[in-house]
Amino acid sequence: MLPTPLSCCIAAALSALALPAALAQLPTSDAPPAAKGWRAETVSEGLSHPWAMGWLPDGRLLVTTKNGKLYLLKGKRFEEVPMDGLPPVFSNGQGGLLDIAVHPGDKTNPRIYMTMATGTDEANRTTLVQGVFDGKRVSGIKTLFRAQPDKSGGQHFGSRLLWHKDGTLLMSIGDGGNPPQQIGGMLARDQAQNLGSHNGSILRLTDAGKAAPGNPLASRPGALPEIWSYGHRNIQGMALDASGRVWATEHGPRGGDELNLVEAGQNYGWPLQSYGRDYRTGEAVGQPVVPGMTQPRIAWVPSPGASGLVQYSGSQFPQWRGSLFSGGLATTDLRRIVLDKDANVVAQERLNIGKRVRDVRQGPDGHLYVMTDEDNGQLLRIVAQ
Repeated sequence: MLPTPLSCCIAAALSALALPAALAQLPTSDAPPAAKGWRAETVSEGLSHPWAMGWLPDGRLLVTTKNGKLYLLKGKRFEEVPMDGLPPVFSNGQGGLLDIAVHPGDKTNPRIYMTMATGTDEANRTTLVQGVFDGKRVSGIKTLFRAQPDKSGGQHFGSRLLWHKDGTLLMSIGDGGNPPQQIGGMLARDQAQNLGSHNGSILRLTDAGKAAPGNPLASRPGALPEIWSYGHRNIQGMALDASGRVWATEHGPRGGDELNLVEAGQNYGWPLQSYGRDYRTGEAVGQPVVPGMTQPRIAWVPSPGASGLVQYSGSQFPQWRGSLFSGGLATTDLRRIVLDKDANVVAQERLNIGKRVRDVRQGPDGHLYVMTDEDNGQLLRIVAQ
């Protein structure tokens, strides 16, 4: 049992507000109470700013690093994996080699999918590539998809990958950057409301990198056919739960990080709907509630810097089964998020890691694994104490 309920319980909020339920503002959530009965043990360390983890069918672990390298965990050591044909990585600011996902249908010589920033400081974008891992190297790397339009600078690339239950691949794209950053004569953040732009959206692709059939906005005039949901600022975590629902965490500016239950065709509001404030002026960005736009399940103020997301289903912590776990870059922690049967958030608690958490995943052994973002990045395993 958790020591206290979540301070931003939706049911309590609705009863306290005069707004209709569909338009009620969600009270923001601060740091939750500490979790007990766990400890973090070091599995390995020594990587420079690792970004993402992906398990192979044989149970081995691949890890990307922001500087464009791929590593395989062998025992307690990471060994670099050669990659043939990887495009030049734009490793600047938040750009670099980013997420990794192994094709779920491959048992031998699996296809490896990675997101990365490509281009120059004047013209860059988030790119999806795919190669084949033969146990020793990734070869035949080819570019499957490039987000458009190009942007400049080193901010807001996203980018997480998630295999949907229907076999398609979801890919998050950041909005392109903070003001005064512009794309196409408008503030970059306004691209998240522009269906003629991939920026600020989640895309739904085939495993060949094409627009998946049945995408919800494909028939709308002017809309790009890959878009699955939009109005996102900079998604840094995506996870599928046991019911097949898609969850995502995204960064807000100066407060307003969000946990969203993401559904096809929905508009999540950024920058018209937000709980955050402009970095330069301190003024609120948009409004907390905008009719027709989907509200988050959590709005964290101040921001934890949410990165990495997974639903736990292991046996090591039976009391945690069904909970989401979100990493925190700014708060150097994990947030355990408890859901009820209707996908409402009912409680939270905090696991203090003490280092910037870039990614969190569940391993084949049922343990939670945490990757820290630093010059000497660590792979940690969460175990019972």
